[in-house]
This record gives sequence, structure tokens and C-alpha cells, in this order.
Amino acid sequence: MSWASTAIYYDKINRGVRAKMGKRHSAPIIVDSLDFEPIATAQYADDWDGLTKTMVASARRLEVAGCEGAILCSNTMHKVYEAIADAVDIPILHIGDATADAMQAENITKAALLGTRFTMSEPFMREHLEGHGFELAIPDSERMTEINRIIYEELVMGEARTESKRTLKTILTNLGQEGNEAAVLACTELVMIVNTNGNVLPIFDTTTIHAEAAVEWILADN
Repeated sequence: MSWASTAIYYDKINRGVRAKMGKRHSAPIIVDSLDFEPIATAQYADDWDGLTKTMVASARRLEVAGCEGAILCSNTMHKVYEAIADAVDIPILHIGDATADAMQAENITKAALLGTRFTMSEPFMREHLEGHGFELAIPDSERMTEINRIIYEELVMGEARTESKRTLKTILTNLGQEGNEAAVLACTELVMIVNTNGNVLPIFDTTTIHAEAAVEWILADN
């Protein structure tokens, strides 16, 4: 949910609406963009109660502003999805549900899960996807640490470094050699350094999948 991934979402959703509607159409969106520094600090401090309050307040602002639905542009913050969804009367499109639909459409049964250390090591996203029938693997501790470092020290600040692109390509190649049928980019910034069409494994980019689901959602009544 850094500004970097928020910008990707904004671009993809508007381009998606334009592609389907034509002419000068764009998406009617209200964005509540939050300062990521205190969010990252709270995550590392394990202050999920405080983060829940922040996310609930954001969702309520969107509801009061007239939004008919919302998307949470972060895999990690889906750890508190239920609390947010319960606090408002508008639907919130779960990133895991959209991703599971895309994986099922490609008959994937086993995939590697990449994201922040919270998403990789804790059960909230893994178990959500496993509930749809997938077997999920996570990188070993060394690779997990490096992926997490790249996300928090580079990507959330808008930096897409060549060496980090090489690192992710190597990790994905190794995960393919370990018997995974696909890889899930379960961090909305990872697409900044992963060529989703240029790897040995099929890549399920949750950012693109979530944004495309949002486009369908927005245009459902048109």
C-alpha cells in the first residue's frame, strides 16, 4: 500500500476501464493514500491493533465519501481484512479471492508464495489461498529475508534496482526447480521487479489480478 503500488493500481484500473468503455472514459475512484512510514513501523512493532484502527478509519472515510465498494491495495494488510470488512457496510474485494479465481482458471494446484515476511511466514494469506484448494510453498529463511528487504528498503520507495530484478529471477528459477507450478507475487510492489511473462514459472501478480477484478466490479452495472 505504498505510493508506488498505489500508482500501479490507479494506472491499471483506469487503463482497464478505458479499454472496456472506450473514448475518454476512466474509473470513478476515491483514493485514501496513507503515509507508509508509520504503517511499516507499526508492522515491525507488531502493532496490529493500531494498524487495524488506521485501516478501519480509512475504510470509513471512503464509505462516508460515497464509495460503493473498496479494495485494500496490500497483501500484508489483509491480515486485518475481516476487522475492516466488519466495520463498514460496503463490500471490500479480497485480494486472495481474486487471485484464487485466476489460479483456478489456469488449473494450478501448487504454487510458491512471495511477499513480505508477514505474508510469507504468517498464515492469513497462505491459509486463505489454501482454502481454495492450492498447495503453497514459501521460500527458505534466507530468500525470505532478502525478498522482505527488497520490498521495504527499495520497492516501497519506488526503487526498482537491476540487481534486485536478477535476485528475484534467480529465486523464481529455483522455486520452479523445486516442483512449484507457479509463483504468486503476494506483495503489490513485487511486480516492479518481476517480468510476469519472462520467467520459467507462470506468475500470478496479485496487483494486476486485483486491479482487473476491480475493473469488472466497477463496470458490473454498465
